[in-house]
Amino acid sequence: MLKVEKLYKNFGKTEVLKGVDLTIESGEIVVVVGASGGGKTTLLRSINYLEKCSSGSICINGAYLLKDGVYASKEEMKEIRRDIGLVFQGFNLFPHKSVLENLIEAPIRVLKQSPEEARNKAMEILSFLELSDKANCYPYELSGGQKQRVAIGRALAMKPKLMCFDEPTSALDPALTGEVAKLIKSLSGEGMAMLIITHDMEFAKMVADRIVSMNQGIIVEEHIYEHVQA
Repeated sequence: MLKVEKLYKNFGKTEVLKGVDLTIESGEIVVVVGASGGGKTTLLRSINYLEKCSSGSICINGAYLLKDGVYASKEEMKEIRRDIGLVFQGFNLFPHKSVLENLIEAPIRVLKQSPEEARNKAMEILSFLELSDKANCYPYELSGGQKQRVAIGRALAMKPKLMCFDEPTSALDPALTGEVAKLIKSLSGEGMAMLIITHDMEFAKMVADRIVSMNQGIIVEEHIYEHVQA
């Protein structure tokens, strides 16, 4: 689902990514950990085309976003990026829109769904997230855990093949970490690939199929986890 090869990224004279290689299969959860400044967030942002890389390749669901340092055309890029969902660290919900409106905005504008279709699918997602009763609420009326679930729901509404999370538990009470972990595991069961950036090692161990450590722009260690089903 995701294949990153020899990815390099510079900020001026500073080399932040130094030839990163990473693959993620459908239904697999890969968590990237490491000290601040190690390149984790830059890697995530590069995969989402929020940063442009100096060289290397990024292939998503069989299509190249970047190949040997050359980016896809604008039209190709638009199609490829539809397969990627991103949940930001600070949720980034539209404060002036209800929960339901947050979920239907992009499907209507980008996927060209009818308002009725978008609304029906959004309500299915909210039901899955156990947030049906919050459809008409506004972000300021929600708890941190509920905002996180809405942010995930908004990304799910775009039907991504690869879901990226930037520090999904950093703004949450520790008691809610298990709730988010359970949700992420259930999504991987549907075949969605996941890339998660976190400093929370306990959370990483809860959800990861693989934990990858980054330091100074390179992947330095990898651990495979086999979770025992309850």
